[in-house]
Amino acid sequence: MSRIGKKPIGVPDKVEIKISGSVVDVKGPKGHLTYTFRKEVKIEKADKVINVTPSNNTTTAKALWGLSRTILGNMVTGVTTGFVKTLEFNGVGYKAAVAGNTLTLNLGYSHAIDYKLPKGIEAKINKNTIEIYGCDKELVGFVAAQVRSYREPEPYKGKGLKYTDEKIIRKAGKTGAKK
Repeated sequence: MSRIGKKPIGVPDKVEIKISGSVVDVKGPKGHLTYTFRKEVKIEKADKVINVTPSNNTTTAKALWGLSRTILGNMVTGVTTGFVKTLEFNGVGYKAAVAGNTLTLNLGYSHAIDYKLPKGIEAKINKNTIEIYGCDKELVGFVAAQVRSYREPEPYKGKGLKYTDEKIIRKAGKTGAKK
């Protein structure tokens, strides 16, 4: 039995949920999300609560039960409060700027990197941090990972892009030959 799958999902007043078969539409103040769930999982709405149950007793249905409940819970949270990933950049001359839906990064290369933000994602720059906002948790994490991949933090000086809660294990580096 899935401990996560058993928990009901509370629906806030501002959120509208439409369930048609295995397609679920969630609409709220921060945006609109649609997801197609697998047939092995049954989603039922009652008053201000959504319950997820496996449609049969197979191993696949049991495995998808908790996952489906978590995805649906993240959809409800995303359209009400949204999700944020924060990246920090360290390095001499490293800069970032946002113009419209383009994130421009100067990360020590000979050229600037222009990253076009997907629909539904916003970025904000504060000194040496980049905050990536959105209502889709998966997309926010994907964009943050792509931006981080342009200059991953290196272990000697700690230069590069890293998540704010990430710990970089530092290395000592070379020492001179002793005579």
